[in-house]
Amino acid sequence: MSRELTVRNIDHCLLERGRIGQSWRDRRWKSLRLQTPNWANGLPAVADPDPDPDGFLLASAFAERLDRYAGLISAPAQEGCEVFAAQVHERGFELATNRGEFVCEALVVATGACASPLVPPIAKTLQDNLLQLTASNYQRPEKLPEGGVLVVGASASGVQIATELQASDRQVILATGNHLRLPRSYRGRDIEWWLEAIGSLDERFDEVDDLLRVRQTPSPQLTGWPQKVDIGALQDRGVEVVGRLTGVRDDVLLFSGGIAHVCMVADLKLSRLCRRIDDWAASNLPSAVFPPAEALKPTPVPQDPRLKLDLNSGEIRTIVWATGYRPDYSWLRLPVFDKHRGQLDHHGGVVTSAPGLYVLGLPFQRRRRSALISGAGPDAHDIAEHLVAGLRSRLAA
Repeated sequence: MSRELTVRNIDHCLLERGRIGQSWRDRRWKSLRLQTPNWANGLPAVADPDPDPDGFLLASAFAERLDRYAGLISAPAQEGCEVFAAQVHERGFELATNRGEFVCEALVVATGACASPLVPPIAKTLQDNLLQLTASNYQRPEKLPEGGVLVVGASASGVQIATELQASDRQVILATGNHLRLPRSYRGRDIEWWLEAIGSLDERFDEVDDLLRVRQTPSPQLTGWPQKVDIGALQDRGVEVVGRLTGVRDDVLLFSGGIAHVCMVADLKLSRLCRRIDDWAASNLPSAVFPPAEALKPTPVPQDPRLKLDLNSGEIRTIVWATGYRPDYSWLRLPVFDKHRGQLDHHGGVVTSAPGLYVLGLPFQRRRRSALISGAGPDAHDIAEHLVAGLRSRLAA
Protein backbone atom coordinates (compact mmCIF):
# COMPACT_ATOMS: atom_id res chain seq x y z
CA MET A 1 0.00 0.00 0.00
CA SER A 2 2.87 2.34 0.81
CA ARG A 3 4.33 1.76 -2.65
CA GLU A 4 0.97 2.46 -4.33
CA LEU A 5 0.68 5.75 -2.45
CA THR A 6 4.27 6.68 -3.23
CA VAL A 7 3.89 6.23 -6.99
CA ARG A 8 0.80 8.46 -6.77
CA ASN A 9 2.71 11.15 -4.84
CA ILE A 10 0.45 10.83 -1.80
CA ASP A 11 2.15 11.94 1.41
CA HIS A 12 1.77 9.19 4.01
CA CYS A 13 3.43 7.36 6.87
CA LEU A 14 3.46 3.69 7.78
CA LEU A 15 2.97 2.93 11.48
CA GLU A 16 4.30 -0.41 12.74
CA ARG A 17 3.90 -1.50 16.35
CA GLY A 18 7.08 -3.59 16.30
CA ARG A 19 9.60 -4.23 13.54
CA ILE A 20 8.65 -4.62 9.92
CA GLY A 21 7.38 -8.18 9.56
CA GLN A 22 7.07 -8.52 13.34
CA SER A 23 4.34 -11.18 13.34
CA TRP A 24 6.38 -13.32 10.95
CA ARG A 25 9.29 -13.10 13.39
CA ASP A 26 7.77 -13.88 16.78
CA ARG A 27 4.18 -15.07 16.27
CA ARG A 28 4.99 -18.13 14.18
CA TRP A 29 6.59 -21.41 15.15
CA LYS A 30 10.24 -21.81 14.21
CA SER A 31 9.85 -24.42 11.47
CA LEU A 32 6.95 -22.70 9.69
CA ARG A 33 7.37 -22.31 5.96
CA LEU A 34 5.06 -20.39 3.64
CA GLN A 35 2.25 -22.45 2.14
CA THR A 36 2.85 -20.95 -1.30
CA PRO A 37 5.97 -21.62 -3.41
CA ASN A 38 8.46 -18.82 -3.88
CA TRP A 39 7.37 -18.10 -7.45
CA ALA A 40 3.90 -17.20 -6.11
CA ASN A 41 5.18 -14.74 -3.50
CA GLY A 42 6.39 -11.89 -5.66
CA LEU A 43 6.14 -8.32 -4.38
CA PRO A 44 5.30 -5.43 -6.73
CA ALA A 45 8.26 -3.57 -8.27
CA VAL A 46 10.70 -6.38 -7.42
CA ALA A 47 12.38 -7.85 -10.50
CA ASP A 48 14.58 -10.27 -8.58
CA PRO A 49 14.29 -13.88 -9.78
CA ASP A 50 14.27 -16.33 -6.91
CA PRO A 51 17.15 -18.84 -7.04
CA ASP A 52 14.73 -21.53 -5.83
CA PRO A 53 11.35 -20.68 -7.38
CA ASP A 54 9.76 -23.98 -6.37
CA GLY A 55 11.04 -23.79 -2.78
CA PHE A 56 9.21 -22.56 0.31
CA LEU A 57 10.59 -19.77 2.50
CA LEU A 58 10.79 -20.01 6.26
CA ALA A 59 8.59 -17.41 7.95
CA SER A 60 11.69 -15.73 9.40
CA ALA A 61 13.25 -15.47 5.93
CA PHE A 62 10.10 -13.87 4.59
CA ALA A 63 10.26 -11.29 7.39
CA GLU A 64 13.73 -10.34 6.19
CA ARG A 65 12.42 -10.09 2.63
CA LEU A 66 9.72 -7.67 3.80
CA ASP A 67 12.36 -5.61 5.55
CA ARG A 68 14.43 -5.37 2.38
CA TYR A 69 11.34 -4.53 0.36
CA ALA A 70 10.51 -1.62 2.66
CA GLY A 71 13.98 -0.22 2.01
CA LEU A 72 13.72 -0.80 -1.73
CA ILE A 73 10.51 1.23 -2.03
CA SER A 74 11.64 3.80 0.58
CA ALA A 75 8.59 3.16 2.71
CA PRO A 76 8.21 5.95 5.33
CA ALA A 77 7.91 3.41 8.14
CA GLN A 78 7.90 4.33 11.81
CA GLU A 79 8.76 1.16 13.69
CA GLY A 80 7.89 0.82 17.36
CA CYS A 81 4.83 3.06 16.91
CA GLU A 82 1.78 1.51 18.54
CA VAL A 83 -1.68 2.89 17.80
CA PHE A 84 -3.96 2.96 20.83
CA ALA A 85 -7.04 4.57 19.31
CA ALA A 86 -8.40 6.04 16.08
CA GLN A 87 -11.37 8.35 16.00
CA VAL A 88 -13.06 10.89 13.73
CA HIS A 89 -11.35 14.27 13.33
CA GLU A 90 -12.47 17.34 11.42
CA ARG A 91 -9.70 16.64 8.90
CA GLY A 92 -10.42 12.92 8.73
CA PHE A 93 -9.02 10.75 11.50
CA GLU A 94 -6.99 11.26 14.65
CA LEU A 95 -4.72 8.51 15.95
CA ALA A 96 -3.41 8.29 19.50
CA THR A 97 -0.07 6.49 19.64
CA ASN A 98 2.90 6.02 21.94
CA ARG A 99 4.60 8.70 19.82
CA GLY A 100 1.91 11.30 20.12
CA GLU A 101 -1.06 12.13 17.92
CA PHE A 102 -1.34 11.74 14.16
CA VAL A 103 -4.01 13.37 12.00
CA CYS A 104 -4.76 12.06 8.51
CA GLU A 105 -7.34 12.49 5.77
CA ALA A 106 -7.39 8.78 4.97
CA LEU A 107 -6.58 5.71 7.06
CA VAL A 108 -5.71 2.23 5.81
CA VAL A 109 -5.96 -0.59 8.35
CA ALA A 110 -3.50 -3.27 7.21
CA THR A 111 -3.32 -5.26 10.45
CA GLY A 112 -4.69 -8.39 8.80
CA ALA A 113 -7.08 -11.10 9.92
CA CYS A 114 -4.74 -12.88 12.33
CA ALA A 115 -4.17 -10.33 15.09
CA SER A 116 -5.61 -12.41 17.96
CA PRO A 117 -5.86 -16.19 18.40
CA LEU A 118 -9.45 -17.40 18.51
CA VAL A 119 -9.61 -19.68 21.54
CA PRO A 120 -12.94 -21.29 22.52
CA PRO A 121 -14.39 -20.50 25.98
CA ILE A 122 -13.84 -24.11 27.06
CA ALA A 123 -10.14 -23.32 27.50
CA LYS A 124 -10.84 -21.29 30.65
CA THR A 125 -12.55 -24.24 32.32
CA LEU A 126 -9.65 -26.69 32.06
CA GLN A 127 -7.15 -27.70 34.73
CA ASP A 128 -4.41 -25.27 35.71
CA ASN A 129 -1.71 -27.97 35.45
CA LEU A 130 -2.43 -28.38 31.74
CA LEU A 131 -0.22 -26.26 29.48
CA GLN A 132 -2.33 -24.44 26.91
CA LEU A 133 -0.79 -22.75 23.88
CA THR A 134 -2.07 -21.25 20.66
CA ALA A 135 -0.59 -21.55 17.19
CA SER A 136 0.84 -18.05 17.66
CA ASN A 137 2.90 -18.84 20.77
CA TYR A 138 3.82 -22.46 20.08
CA GLN A 139 7.52 -22.52 19.15
CA ARG A 140 8.92 -26.04 18.92
CA PRO A 141 8.41 -29.50 20.50
CA GLU A 142 11.34 -29.12 22.92
CA LYS A 143 9.58 -26.20 24.60
CA LEU A 144 6.70 -28.43 25.75
CA PRO A 145 6.61 -30.61 28.86
CA GLU A 146 7.04 -34.36 28.43
CA GLY A 147 3.91 -36.23 27.50
CA GLY A 148 1.15 -36.29 24.94
CA VAL A 149 -0.34 -33.31 23.11
CA LEU A 150 -3.86 -32.57 21.95
CA VAL A 151 -3.97 -30.31 18.90
CA VAL A 152 -7.39 -28.75 18.37
CA GLY A 153 -8.06 -27.70 14.79
CA ALA A 154 -7.07 -29.37 11.52
CA SER A 155 -6.56 -26.45 9.18
CA ALA A 156 -3.10 -25.34 8.01
CA SER A 157 -1.63 -24.58 11.43
CA GLY A 158 -3.09 -27.61 13.20
CA VAL A 159 -1.92 -30.25 10.75
CA GLN A 160 1.58 -28.74 10.51
CA ILE A 161 2.02 -28.57 14.28
CA ALA A 162 0.63 -32.09 14.72
CA THR A 163 3.09 -33.39 12.12
CA GLU A 164 6.04 -31.74 13.84
CA LEU A 165 5.02 -32.98 17.28
CA GLN A 166 4.52 -36.54 16.05
CA ALA A 167 8.01 -36.48 14.51
CA SER A 168 9.39 -35.67 17.98
CA ASP A 169 8.13 -39.06 19.24
CA ARG A 170 5.16 -37.73 21.18
CA GLN A 171 1.66 -39.10 21.38
CA VAL A 172 -0.45 -36.66 19.38
CA ILE A 173 -4.24 -36.44 19.19
CA LEU A 174 -5.75 -34.17 16.54
CA ALA A 175 -9.32 -32.93 16.96
CA THR A 176 -10.74 -31.97 13.58
CA GLY A 177 -13.84 -30.08 12.52
CA ASN A 178 -14.53 -28.60 9.10
CA HIS A 179 -11.37 -28.40 7.01
CA LEU A 180 -10.17 -27.80 3.46
CA ARG A 181 -8.23 -30.66 1.92
CA LEU A 182 -5.82 -29.76 -0.90
CA PRO A 183 -2.98 -31.78 -2.42
CA ARG A 184 0.42 -30.10 -2.53
CA SER A 185 0.64 -31.13 -6.18
CA TYR A 186 -1.76 -32.45 -8.78
CA ARG A 187 -0.97 -33.89 -12.18
CA GLY A 188 2.66 -32.90 -11.92
CA ARG A 189 2.17 -29.27 -10.89
CA ASP A 190 1.90 -27.44 -7.57
CA ILE A 191 -1.72 -26.82 -6.65
CA GLU A 192 -1.02 -23.08 -6.63
CA TRP A 193 -0.08 -23.32 -10.33
CA TRP A 194 -3.45 -24.88 -11.09
CA LEU A 195 -5.40 -22.34 -9.02
CA GLU A 196 -3.64 -19.59 -10.95
CA ALA A 197 -4.25 -21.28 -14.30
CA ILE A 198 -7.99 -21.86 -13.89
CA GLY A 199 -8.52 -18.32 -12.61
CA SER A 200 -9.72 -19.37 -9.16
CA LEU A 201 -7.46 -16.97 -7.25
CA ASP A 202 -8.73 -13.97 -9.21
CA GLU A 203 -12.43 -14.59 -8.62
CA ARG A 204 -13.82 -11.33 -7.26
CA PHE A 205 -15.81 -10.72 -4.12
CA ASP A 206 -18.77 -9.46 -6.15
CA GLU A 207 -18.84 -12.62 -8.29
CA VAL A 208 -19.66 -15.19 -5.61
CA ASP A 209 -23.10 -16.11 -4.30
CA ASP A 210 -22.40 -16.43 -0.57
CA LEU A 211 -19.52 -14.09 0.26
CA LEU A 212 -19.81 -14.57 4.03
CA ARG A 213 -19.48 -18.34 3.71
CA VAL A 214 -16.52 -18.06 1.34
CA ARG A 215 -14.73 -15.64 3.65
CA GLN A 216 -15.09 -18.14 6.48
CA THR A 217 -13.48 -20.99 4.54
CA PRO A 218 -10.71 -22.54 6.65
CA SER A 219 -7.11 -22.37 5.50
CA PRO A 220 -6.12 -25.42 3.40
CA GLN A 221 -4.16 -28.35 4.74
CA LEU A 222 -0.93 -27.32 3.03
CA THR A 223 2.66 -26.80 4.05
CA GLY A 224 5.98 -26.00 2.45
CA TRP A 225 7.28 -29.38 3.55
CA PRO A 226 7.55 -32.14 0.92
CA GLN A 227 5.34 -34.58 2.85
CA LYS A 228 1.56 -34.60 2.88
CA VAL A 229 -0.22 -33.18 5.91
CA ASP A 230 -3.81 -34.26 5.35
CA ILE A 231 -5.84 -36.43 7.72
CA GLY A 232 -4.84 -39.67 6.02
CA ALA A 233 -1.13 -38.91 6.03
CA LEU A 234 -1.23 -37.88 9.68
CA GLN A 235 -2.85 -41.17 10.65
CA ASP A 236 -0.21 -43.05 8.69
CA ARG A 237 2.43 -41.34 10.84
CA GLY A 238 0.70 -42.34 14.06
CA VAL A 239 -1.41 -39.26 14.87
CA GLU A 240 -4.74 -40.20 16.43
CA VAL A 241 -7.54 -38.31 14.71
CA VAL A 242 -10.77 -37.58 16.56
CA GLY A 243 -13.83 -35.45 15.89
CA ARG A 244 -14.46 -31.83 16.79
CA LEU A 245 -14.00 -30.92 20.45
CA THR A 246 -17.53 -30.20 21.70
CA GLY A 247 -17.19 -29.70 25.46
CA VAL A 248 -15.87 -30.87 28.80
CA ARG A 249 -17.61 -32.65 31.67
CA ASP A 250 -15.90 -33.47 34.99
CA ASP A 251 -12.41 -33.10 33.48
CA VAL A 252 -13.34 -35.29 30.53
CA LEU A 253 -13.08 -33.78 27.04
CA LEU A 254 -15.90 -34.73 24.67
CA PHE A 255 -15.50 -35.18 20.92
CA SER A 256 -18.06 -35.33 18.13
CA GLY A 257 -18.70 -38.66 16.46
CA GLY A 258 -19.23 -37.01 13.07
CA ILE A 259 -15.65 -37.14 11.78
CA ALA A 260 -16.60 -39.39 8.85
CA HIS A 261 -19.13 -36.84 7.60
CA VAL A 262 -16.68 -33.95 8.00
CA CYS A 263 -14.03 -35.77 5.98
CA MET A 264 -16.57 -36.77 3.33
CA VAL A 265 -17.53 -33.12 2.79
CA ALA A 266 -13.84 -32.15 2.46
CA ASP A 267 -13.34 -34.95 -0.07
CA LEU A 268 -16.33 -33.82 -2.13
CA LYS A 269 -15.03 -30.25 -2.30
CA LEU A 270 -11.61 -31.51 -3.39
CA SER A 271 -13.20 -33.72 -6.06
CA ARG A 272 -15.11 -30.75 -7.47
CA LEU A 273 -11.90 -28.72 -7.65
CA CYS A 274 -10.03 -31.53 -9.39
CA ARG A 275 -12.84 -31.91 -11.95
CA ARG A 276 -12.67 -28.18 -12.62
CA ILE A 277 -8.89 -28.46 -13.14
CA ASP A 278 -9.33 -31.46 -15.42
CA ASP A 279 -11.99 -29.71 -17.51
CA TRP A 280 -9.80 -26.62 -17.87
CA ALA A 281 -6.76 -28.72 -18.83
CA ALA A 282 -8.77 -30.65 -21.42
CA SER A 283 -9.89 -27.40 -23.05
CA ASN A 284 -6.66 -25.41 -22.84
CA LEU A 285 -3.69 -27.78 -22.88
CA PRO A 286 -2.42 -30.49 -25.24
CA SER A 287 -3.18 -33.91 -23.81
CA ALA A 288 0.52 -34.82 -23.67
CA VAL A 289 1.58 -31.86 -21.52
CA PHE A 290 0.57 -33.26 -18.14
CA PRO A 291 -0.05 -36.67 -16.61
CA PRO A 292 -3.66 -37.90 -16.84
CA ALA A 293 -6.32 -37.02 -14.29
CA GLU A 294 -5.78 -38.56 -10.87
CA ALA A 295 -8.34 -40.43 -8.82
CA LEU A 296 -7.64 -39.12 -5.32
CA LYS A 297 -8.41 -41.57 -2.57
CA PRO A 298 -11.07 -40.65 0.00
CA THR A 299 -9.84 -39.70 3.45
CA PRO A 300 -9.52 -42.76 5.68
CA VAL A 301 -11.30 -42.29 8.98
CA PRO A 302 -11.05 -44.28 12.20
CA GLN A 303 -13.61 -47.07 12.41
CA ASP A 304 -14.28 -46.37 16.06
CA PRO A 305 -12.97 -42.87 16.91
CA ARG A 306 -12.69 -42.01 20.55
CA LEU A 307 -15.38 -39.74 21.95
CA LYS A 308 -13.79 -38.94 25.34
CA LEU A 309 -10.42 -38.01 26.82
CA ASP A 310 -9.95 -38.02 30.59
CA LEU A 311 -7.61 -35.19 31.54
CA ASN A 312 -6.82 -36.91 34.84
CA SER A 313 -5.33 -39.91 33.05
CA GLY A 314 -2.09 -38.07 32.24
CA GLU A 315 -2.42 -39.08 28.61
CA ILE A 316 -1.89 -35.50 27.50
CA ARG A 317 -0.15 -32.64 29.26
CA THR A 318 -0.43 -29.95 26.59
CA ILE A 319 -3.19 -28.55 24.39
CA VAL A 320 -2.38 -26.48 21.31
CA TRP A 321 -5.34 -24.42 20.17
CA ALA A 322 -5.02 -24.18 16.38
CA THR A 323 -8.56 -22.85 16.17
CA GLY A 324 -7.96 -19.83 13.99
CA TYR A 325 -7.58 -16.09 14.45
CA ARG A 326 -9.60 -12.93 14.36
CA PRO A 327 -8.70 -9.32 13.57
CA ASP A 328 -8.30 -6.83 16.42
CA TYR A 329 -10.17 -3.61 15.81
CA SER A 330 -10.63 -2.65 19.47
CA TRP A 331 -8.64 0.55 18.82
CA LEU A 332 -11.04 1.73 16.10
CA ARG A 333 -13.36 4.09 17.98
CA LEU A 334 -15.59 4.49 14.94
CA PRO A 335 -19.16 3.40 14.07
CA VAL A 336 -18.01 0.98 11.37
CA PHE A 337 -19.10 -2.42 12.67
CA ASP A 338 -21.92 -4.66 11.57
CA LYS A 339 -24.64 -4.53 14.25
CA HIS A 340 -25.49 -8.22 13.93
CA ARG A 341 -22.04 -9.84 13.73
CA GLY A 342 -19.80 -7.14 15.18
CA GLN A 343 -17.42 -7.38 12.22
CA LEU A 344 -15.89 -4.49 10.33
CA ASP A 345 -18.44 -3.56 7.69
CA HIS A 346 -16.65 -3.03 4.37
CA HIS A 347 -17.26 -3.44 0.65
CA GLY A 348 -14.15 -4.90 -0.91
CA GLY A 349 -11.95 -3.07 1.61
CA VAL A 350 -13.82 0.24 1.40
CA VAL A 351 -15.55 1.17 4.66
CA THR A 352 -18.50 3.08 3.28
CA SER A 353 -19.80 4.25 6.67
CA ALA A 354 -16.56 6.18 7.29
CA PRO A 355 -15.31 7.91 4.10
CA GLY A 356 -11.53 7.71 3.92
CA LEU A 357 -11.25 4.48 5.93
CA TYR A 358 -9.94 1.34 4.22
CA VAL A 359 -8.83 -2.16 5.18
CA LEU A 360 -6.33 -4.57 3.60
CA GLY A 361 -5.33 -8.20 4.03
CA LEU A 362 -8.62 -9.90 4.90
CA PRO A 363 -9.79 -13.25 3.44
CA PHE A 364 -11.45 -12.82 0.04
CA GLN A 365 -11.46 -9.08 0.56
CA ARG A 366 -11.53 -8.26 -3.14
CA ARG A 367 -10.33 -11.53 -4.65
CA ARG A 368 -9.91 -15.10 -3.55
CA ARG A 369 -6.16 -14.42 -3.36
CA SER A 370 -6.60 -11.38 -1.07
CA ALA A 371 -5.14 -13.03 2.03
CA LEU A 372 -2.18 -14.43 0.08
CA ILE A 373 1.07 -12.54 -0.46
CA SER A 374 0.29 -12.36 -4.17
CA GLY A 375 -3.04 -10.71 -3.37
CA ALA A 376 -1.63 -7.74 -1.46
CA GLY A 377 -0.43 -5.91 -4.56
CA PRO A 378 -3.65 -6.06 -6.62
CA ASP A 379 -5.83 -5.17 -3.63
CA ALA A 380 -3.57 -2.29 -2.63
CA HIS A 381 -3.72 -0.97 -6.19
CA ASP A 382 -7.53 -0.95 -6.17
CA ILE A 383 -7.75 0.62 -2.72
CA ALA A 384 -5.21 3.30 -3.67
CA GLU A 385 -7.26 4.22 -6.73
CA HIS A 386 -10.37 4.66 -4.59
CA LEU A 387 -8.44 6.54 -1.89
CA VAL A 388 -6.91 9.02 -4.33
CA ALA A 389 -10.28 9.62 -6.01
CA GLY A 390 -11.79 10.34 -2.60
CA LEU A 391 -9.04 12.80 -1.70
CA ARG A 392 -9.50 14.66 -5.00
CA SER A 393 -13.26 14.76 -4.53
CA ARG A 394 -12.99 16.26 -1.05
CA LEU A 395 -10.36 18.74 -2.27
CA ALA A 396 -12.64 19.85 -5.11
CA ALA A 397 -15.52 20.31 -2.68
